[in-house]
Amino acid sequence: MQENHQKIKLLKLMELLKQETDELHPFSTSEICSRLGAMGISCERRTLAKDIALLNEQGFEVMWCKVGKEKGYYIEDRSFSVPELKILIDAVQAANFITEKKSVELIDKISALGGSHRADILKNNLVCFNTCKHSNEMIYYSVGYLEEAIQQQNKVLFRYFDLDENGEKVYRRDGHRYVVEPVALVFYEDNYYVVVYSAKHDSTANYRVDRMDSVEILCESVSQKALALRNEVAGYTERAFKMYGGQPVDIVIEFDDKLIGVVYDKFGENTKMIRTHEHRCVATVKVQISPTFWGWMFQFGKQMRILSPANLIEERKNKIRELIGDTFEEETK
Repeated sequence: MQENHQKIKLLKLMELLKQETDELHPFSTSEICSRLGAMGISCERRTLAKDIALLNEQGFEVMWCKVGKEKGYYIEDRSFSVPELKILIDAVQAANFITEKKSVELIDKISALGGSHRADILKNNLVCFNTCKHSNEMIYYSVGYLEEAIQQQNKVLFRYFDLDENGEKVYRRDGHRYVVEPVALVFYEDNYYVVVYSAKHDSTANYRVDRMDSVEILCESVSQKALALRNEVAGYTERAFKMYGGQPVDIVIEFDDKLIGVVYDKFGENTKMIRTHEHRCVATVKVQISPTFWGWMFQFGKQMRILSPANLIEERKNKIRELIGDTFEEETK
């Protein structure tokens, strides 16, 4: 047993330095020898320096400094800095589709990438701000199957559900098993979607991964059309997820200058704008006309309007009339 422990001496030494040391927490020579000894690995002062030198020769960059009267060793350079790890942790915490249980597990793993001391700092500064986490624990497996299917260029089969007023699953089409050709996985506004192509309908569709279960990879190859769509997926998601549904169309909108940031957030910071009045701007944007688009626009009331095309101006007026009519009827009941 002692012989086997000695064979993994360098591995355990590197593991110890990576996980428990940094520039503020070096391990002295005697401390390293003691820690390795507790693992059943014999380590002497005179051989430790040679072991460290060998690790450096292999590119691991073990640093040293004075700790009292002896040398102290630590790992300074890491794959991720504290700010980078903090951003990753906040992204996990903010993502609705990652369940509470999986969020805790992921945050622990991400924190550990910075070593034990940085992990404590990161977790002590953690603010739990998302209370709207989804409950589908199968999403990890679903993502794995979907990604594997995309890589293997195979079709997938799954069931799709909604939630009722009690939070219980209600399967669409009485539990129908959908067969589709996956094109890409897309993360958008705290949810994970899979973009798929349906040869039967010759069209694309988006499914929320947290609303999928019983995902299986089929031994059937996807069509050439689905493969071709992968090269266009960036442009597709730009349109479909910002204003999904309906045919893409160029529209000219006029809006208060206080909404400049809102327009940039929705359509990208490369959107060209022209200031037409002291507090008004105009921009041409591409959207897919749908209830999602109208809902987005109507939230700004008189602060935003459509200048062209003419048919959309009229459609906007009709929808406003419908809303006013519905409101009037509700108030007079």
